[in-house]
Amino acid sequence: MSLTAFSQKAEGLHSLLDKNSEFIFPQTTDKVSKALHAETVFYGDANDEKYAKWLTKSGLELYCSLGQNDVINEMFFDIPDDKVIIVEGLPFGLAMNKTTLQESKIKFSKYDAKVQKLGEDSSFSGGSKLIFKKGKYYTTLFFDDKNLLKFIGLTTELVDPAAG
Repeated sequence: MSLTAFSQKAEGLHSLLDKNSEFIFPQTTDKVSKALHAETVFYGDANDEKYAKWLTKSGLELYCSLGQNDVINEMFFDIPDDKVIIVEGLPFGLAMNKTTLQESKIKFSKYDAKVQKLGEDSSFSGGSKLIFKKGKYYTTLFFDDKNLLKFIGLTTELVDPAAG
């Protein structure tokens, strides 16, 4: 497999973003599935929490927990480690495997973005995470040890990964 990443747009995602490139909440699984042209996969965890995920043609995976009446009020964007692709057209104009930590620090400084170095036990060992709040949503961006964006989380509250 070539190490050269090829770039593509997150197909259909634009219909889930507002004019400022922000994800529109609340959302439904049907709308997300239709926009992404991807089947919704429902699953649960040991605590009977309900979740949904979508795997797009580009290789981008979206997933979320489901609230009352299966309403979506948070979303996570991820690319499997074995995918050497750049996916553009994400919330805030971000691009997986392309947007850098430095670009993001500048872009989100007006929201008092905070950067934390990630430990050796994290999924992105040697990388960083950048967190900011805009409106009622927190955005958490994870970068690998090359400072490239690998994960986006949009949530209504910050979750401490050490808790639980």
